[in-house]
Amino acid sequence: MVALIIGLLMMAFGVWAILPETLYGLGWGEPEVISFLMGAGPILALLIGLIAFFIGIVDIKDKMEAKKEEKSQTSEEKK
Repeated sequence: MVALIIGLLMMAFGVWAILPETLYGLGWGEPEVISFLMGAGPILALLIGLIAFFIGIVDIKDKMEAKKEEKSQTSEEKK
């Protein structure tokens, strides 16, 4: 719960810091943020894709293991 609240506060601060001063924000780098996103976008996409790939592998392994356990339980019940 604490992590959720801290996460929401940090996101709100990030949005406030990026907003221009005319919208009552801090105006901390309007062009710099765009430059950062242009450079970090492909890297973030690569990392997110890599994480999703590994999660998919783990999910497949879990499903295979669950099937093995289910087969062993049915064979034990038949005995």
